Amino acid sequence: MAAPLRLLTAFAFSAALATPAGAQQHKDMPGMPMQHMHGMDMDMDEVRSNAPFRPGLGDLMTALVQPRHIKLGLAGAAQNWDYAGYELDELRESFDLVGKLILKHGGLAIPQAIAATVKQPMDAVDTAIKAQDQGAFTKAYADLTAACNACHNSAGHPMIVIRVPPAGAAAFPDQDFQPRK
Repeated sequence: MAAPLRLLTAFAFSAALATPAGAQQHKDMPGMPMQHMHGMDMDMDEVRSNAPFRPGLGDLMTALVQPRHIKLGLAGAAQNWDYAGYELDELRESFDLVGKLILKHGGLAIPQAIAATVKQPMDAVDTAIKAQDQGAFTKAYADLTAACNACHNSAGHPMIVIRVPPAGAAAFPDQDFQPRK
């Protein structure tokens, strides 16, 4: 499922749960009295906010882009080219979504900043993946990472520093990045 579709599905699901019918549906689930959550006498309608969900640029980068960047690096380091290609596509979709949801951050035009900084390095990563060239991948991925940091600097956030995941990093300890045999 494409990243925008997944996000819209998640929003629709959370909106359905926020409606009285959705809340009632959860309260009446057999064996799960939601109004007495964890021993608290609390009606779920009393704890849900009706405020719209509007994630900021940092939220989107942390939730969508950063995990894809990490997984791409780990997959490439493991020479799992099929999975690296998948994660690169997901990373591109995440950047596209961020550019559609956040048009400006301060004086920085986000879609243009993304295109100017990460498009070329991602194309180089793609070429390396298709060639299954570990050396080219390592260089292109390092260039992509440097491009992320250049964008952070231009946005006035030099304290946000992204790095190539160290070998054996346990960022996703429940996932095996080795290619299937």
